[in-house]
Amino acid sequence: MNGTNLLVDLGKRSYEISIGRNLEATISKQLSILKDANKKSVIIVDQKVHEIQHSWLKKVFGNLPILVLRSGESTKGFASLELVQEFLISHHVDRGGVLWAVGGGVIGDLGGFAAATYLRGIEFYQVPTTLLAMVDSSVGGKTGINLKSGKNLVGAFHQPKGVFADMNLLKTLPVREFSAGMAEVIKVALLGDKELWNVLLTEDKMNPEHSELASVIERACALKAEIVSRDEKEHERSGGRALLNLGHTFGHAIENVAGYGEYLHGEAISIGMVLAARFSAIHSGNSYSVEKKLIDLLSKYQLPTTLRTYLPINELVEAMYRDKKVSSGRLRLVGIVEPGTAEIVEEISEEIILNLWQDLEPVNKIMPEGSIQKF
Repeated sequence: MNGTNLLVDLGKRSYEISIGRNLEATISKQLSILKDANKKSVIIVDQKVHEIQHSWLKKVFGNLPILVLRSGESTKGFASLELVQEFLISHHVDRGGVLWAVGGGVIGDLGGFAAATYLRGIEFYQVPTTLLAMVDSSVGGKTGINLKSGKNLVGAFHQPKGVFADMNLLKTLPVREFSAGMAEVIKVALLGDKELWNVLLTEDKMNPEHSELASVIERACALKAEIVSRDEKEHERSGGRALLNLGHTFGHAIENVAGYGEYLHGEAISIGMVLAARFSAIHSGNSYSVEKKLIDLLSKYQLPTTLRTYLPINELVEAMYRDKKVSSGRLRLVGIVEPGTAEIVEEISEEIILNLWQDLEPVNKIMPEGSIQKF
């Protein structure tokens, strides 16, 4: 193994995250183990990954059945779920079968949910091909699809049997996609790893060849793995896995109202983190020093810190209240105590939320008359 193995400790459902370069032999070994155990493997893959990494896929997976799915957030829906289920049926995958999800967060979430629901649950493995998927969506077992009303509103907790993060696959990743992944790395540092936060502030801009990238990915995955091991299904009211939602209630609202795909997930979360920093300053009465450093760091990766075009505030607020993290009709936001420390805040006035959106410079300063409505 050319890299590091991290354990997600969940008792009998524990699994390893393999992080490194040139993981072809490691994946092939696991495929052989499954074959020897008479477990049939099939693959779903993102169309762009299939085109760009065709030789790699052939080398690793050979002639195993493969379903190529359209790239983009729109794939994460019921129509694609049905395609995957019919694909599994057509290849006679039984309860001992295994689904491999090769791609970014969309493919991982969709594949995981398909595996969770097909024949009431089969095993699956993830091969994340984007930085965002490596540090976030491939770790922790949250699977699901989107509805028109909101993101990830249909889903299940279904842990993978293993994750293989081959950093060589990042070499062909567009710069914009890599930067979107760095938004989630920054989020992890901000909520629970002050040392990583300082590294990101002081290190040169990361790229797929950066000498410290492996360490950064490992730290991000290690923190998430530790949190998931402690609070797999987000039951801790005072923190736990819910802390990983830093900036996400704002970000998911942006994705929903703008239309899925207009903003990459990491781009929406970037703006969401800025709003979370402002909310935290208002809630705690602290200065805006965290916000300034955060904006500087996000800007380092050309990540947006404000909306590109006007979005109706009333629709953004409504989308926030449809978010799956709302409990008993009340918002739960993640606040930043200081870099590396976060907290759950539940007592939130609608006026504060409205003001945060209204003050989001520069776009929301120029709004059609009557666009702000009480939710």
